[in-house]
Amino acid sequence: MKINVAIVGLGFGAEFIPIYQKHPDTSMYAVCQRNEQKLKEVADAYGIDVRYSSFEQLLEDPIVDAVHINSPIPNHAEQSIKALRAGKHVACTVPMATSVEDCLEIVRATKETGKKYMMMETVVYSREFLFVKELYEKGELGKVQFLKASHQQDMEGWPDYWPGLPPMHYATHCVGPVAGLLRLEAEYVSCFGSGTISPELASIHNSPFAVESAHIKFKNSDLAAYVYRSLFDVARQYRESFEVYGSKKSFEWPLIEGEKAVIHTAKKPEAEIAEKVRVPDFAHYLPDEIASFTMQGVYNEGEQQHLSFVQGSGHGGSHPHMVHEFVTAIVQGRDPFPNAVQSANWTSVGILAHQSAMKGGKLMQIPDFGEL
Repeated sequence: MKINVAIVGLGFGAEFIPIYQKHPDTSMYAVCQRNEQKLKEVADAYGIDVRYSSFEQLLEDPIVDAVHINSPIPNHAEQSIKALRAGKHVACTVPMATSVEDCLEIVRATKETGKKYMMMETVVYSREFLFVKELYEKGELGKVQFLKASHQQDMEGWPDYWPGLPPMHYATHCVGPVAGLLRLEAEYVSCFGSGTISPELASIHNSPFAVESAHIKFKNSDLAAYVYRSLFDVARQYRESFEVYGSKKSFEWPLIEGEKAVIHTAKKPEAEIAEKVRVPDFAHYLPDEIASFTMQGVYNEGEQQHLSFVQGSGHGGSHPHMVHEFVTAIVQGRDPFPNAVQSANWTSVGILAHQSAMKGGKLMQIPDFGEL
């Protein structure tokens, strides 16, 4: 029997409609959007008959098995908790929540209801991450010694809740890959702010810093990671980067969009250590029905695509991989990656990193979400 999926939020969320329509294990059953004109336009375009302008009414529909939440960040936690408590599996765009307390509550809800929760973190399903993961699993990296990631983006002019957002409150794109490669759990974090954004932006969230950079220490591991973020008043092309340094090989993300990645190989002559490589696509990991979506956008074909998709260069072909992971986890009765505990850990690193920056770099302990 196919899983009946409802998508909540039809801006970025509409990117996923055709993927669920073509996935062999799902029925793209319903869509939900507060703006009724937008709801009608998108539902008509994709031939979806079941439509809700109320999230609460959607949750009362017994036919809905799973919801994929793409609403504004301030709504993520509340809607995830309500959906889990209503007996629905939940996929939610990043971040999981804006407070550690809400992260804790989502983890509790999954444990008490038995429903699956997956934070739809794009970078850990990007072709670059999958390429590095394959190198690691084949032993080609050797012993991993250090991990590094960044997410820099110019969000001037973005609507609603984005202006002045603390950089680390949206940190999962760089925390996810450094924790996710070796399935590590962040134990504590220290973060420093650097520079200042305009007073008008800074006053919105009482967050002054142009850049926030953090060191993360992992539990039961000799590894640490470095991540940094900027959103406003910093000259930088969009970049979600992930780098890993091993004893045999290291991987570095391109500095400029469209260039090749770099592999460094130990023990070669100095002039031969670095090699530019083209990262392959990983559509072969997917069912044939949705494999093509790693290489193309799906939202408003022929029209302007969602800005996050354009700026993020298609999010590394991650969308169908995320959908497939969420769906197969439900079908197989296993936890998705990242599950609620991992999602809470990654999200809380960013929340507590910002608190650390506001306190001059104070060490902040990450809660043990697995003990709930």
